[in-house]
Amino acid sequence: MPIITTELVRLDADLGSTTTDVITALAGLVHGAGRASSASLLADAALAREAQNPTGVPGRVAIPHCRSEAVTEPTLAFARLSRPVNFGGPDGDSDLVFLIAAPEGGGKTHLKILSKLARALVRGDFIDRLRSAATADDIVAAVTDVVGEAGVEKQADQPAAAPAAAPGENVTRIVAVTACPTGIAHTYMAADALTLNAQGREDVELVVETQGSSSTRAVDPDIIAAADAVIFATDVGVRDRERFAGKPVVESPVKRAINEPAKMIDEAVAAAGNPAARRVAAGAAASSAETAAGDGQPGWARRIQQAVMTGVSYMIPFVAAGGLLLALGFLVGGYDMANGWQAIALQHSLTNLPGNEVLVDGSAVTFDRSGLALYLGAVLFATGQMAMSFIVAALSGYTAFALAGRPGIAPGFVGGAISVLIGAGFIGGLITGILAGLVALWIGNWKVPRILASLMPVVIIPLLTSLVVGLTMFLLLGRPLEGIMTGLTDWLSSLSGSSAVVLGIILGLMMCFDLGGPVNKAAYLFATAGLSTGDEASMQIMATVMAAGMVPPIAMSLATFARQKLFTPAEQENGKSAWLLGLSFISEGAIPFAAADPLRVIPSMMAGGAVTGAVSMGLGVGSRAPHGGVFVLFAIDPWWGFLLAIVAGTAVSALTVVALKQFWPNKATQAMAAATVNA
Repeated sequence: MPIITTELVRLDADLGSTTTDVITALAGLVHGAGRASSASLLADAALAREAQNPTGVPGRVAIPHCRSEAVTEPTLAFARLSRPVNFGGPDGDSDLVFLIAAPEGGGKTHLKILSKLARALVRGDFIDRLRSAATADDIVAAVTDVVGEAGVEKQADQPAAAPAAAPGENVTRIVAVTACPTGIAHTYMAADALTLNAQGREDVELVVETQGSSSTRAVDPDIIAAADAVIFATDVGVRDRERFAGKPVVESPVKRAINEPAKMIDEAVAAAGNPAARRVAAGAAASSAETAAGDGQPGWARRIQQAVMTGVSYMIPFVAAGGLLLALGFLVGGYDMANGWQAIALQHSLTNLPGNEVLVDGSAVTFDRSGLALYLGAVLFATGQMAMSFIVAALSGYTAFALAGRPGIAPGFVGGAISVLIGAGFIGGLITGILAGLVALWIGNWKVPRILASLMPVVIIPLLTSLVVGLTMFLLLGRPLEGIMTGLTDWLSSLSGSSAVVLGIILGLMMCFDLGGPVNKAAYLFATAGLSTGDEASMQIMATVMAAGMVPPIAMSLATFARQKLFTPAEQENGKSAWLLGLSFISEGAIPFAAADPLRVIPSMMAGGAVTGAVSMGLGVGSRAPHGGVFVLFAIDPWWGFLLAIVAGTAVSALTVVALKQFWPNKATQAMAAATVNA
């Protein structure tokens, strides 16, 4: 099936004044042509990609693109707009717009076709042809000529290269890597923009590695070894970044390579001749998405924030698995399991099952259950305890990994283990993770003899960094951090009545502020870090955090069912599944609503989260499980208080968001919803 037909083309059309209007209209074309099962789902996917990074490119062109389960055939929809729209391009509003729609999970053939179009959009002759086309047939012919052009497939498969300069000339050899999140368009446009710019220069030899969806073929190691500088134009992490260790580097988001290829090449040439230029560290894993767009240098605050989020994301599986196993241990073995789980698990077996009285530390302890149930409960609980014992070390180790790559993992884990040993808890784990990452990154930049270079990432960096972290914790930071954790634990344990309600309100606001972002994760980390202690205050905090995090998706789902006319078709579609995400404690289910209308959605969600937190803490609801939502009610006490808190918060959020959208309407959303109803 052709990737574009005349029914997918609109010439000199007015599709609205916003990116949402244009993308929705083009998604409607794709759906009308029978190439997508749902126009709203396709539009929602493209708008979500647009929210990550505007898709305007030089030439007053925009290329909104996405992969979606709604797409059945790789498709291009095109509009030449009579009223240009701002897609965030570098030279003003865009009047040429392609919607690039790819099937989710499809093969690479169609991605190669789409990447060919993207590469053509950096050529002025192709853009001129689109702008001067008289009919839809002319557009189809222009696009077909490009995607069927001889030699382009080879170009998409292999690293792009500028012609080598003549021997004897003063040439700077540069290797570039381009990559974007979807790997469909910007990856290849950036590669060709850099390559075309380098072709007109006699002082530069450039090779580009495209790390996209259609293909990735690594640059030859000999070319990398001979390179004088490296350009990373990426919005995602560079694959096998260690290959470029020690090379001067210029780093930026991928769109900068499209908009300012000459400037980036000039910066790479300057870096090659500057002994003090920033270099790729051995094993460094910092993502270029953390790079400040202004000067190509990474922002340290942003890098550290992202590193902590990486640590939290790697820690969560330990928390989820361990916490749920603890909850199952209580369910099977009884709620007095914590009184002697270790003795039961180690002193007994399937052939030597315990009675209801077990010897624990020389004293007989009576349990409510006995036999197989008590033994299996102890085994589950013991397994969960072992998983939970890793959470601080995992947080520290993977925070260090995000800053320094693999050499940071060992000292990060060591620092986390020391934090547990001296009682510094998760605060100590955060400190040691950041410290280990920064120290490992610093040591990785040392200039060492070649004979030592191979030992740096596996021996020298972990050894010296672990030594620094250990000495710092034992001799300097350990006791102050232990004092902070002890004081915090004592304060939480003393909370009751109105003070507990205030804490619940604060936690509820944090969980609903950014729906899975840093603030949400900070509240979740605060709750899970104390769960392994088993004290009542920690379990109440866990229940509050989980209940508040469930409210936004459920509330938005309820609101879309109650007042459909206030929401776009894409939001109505999202509302059909958001309630299930909410019941499962996946706060991110509300992100599409918040991204489309943050001024109305986020305050509404925070109001409901605050109510949920206050009710949960006021009723003393406790949870032994760190995740699972309503599916772990067996681990929540009292369960009815947990459900009451969720219902109260959901009602407040749903009513608030409906009221705000009714009495303070979003004009673009209102127009789109009205158009859908009229259609």
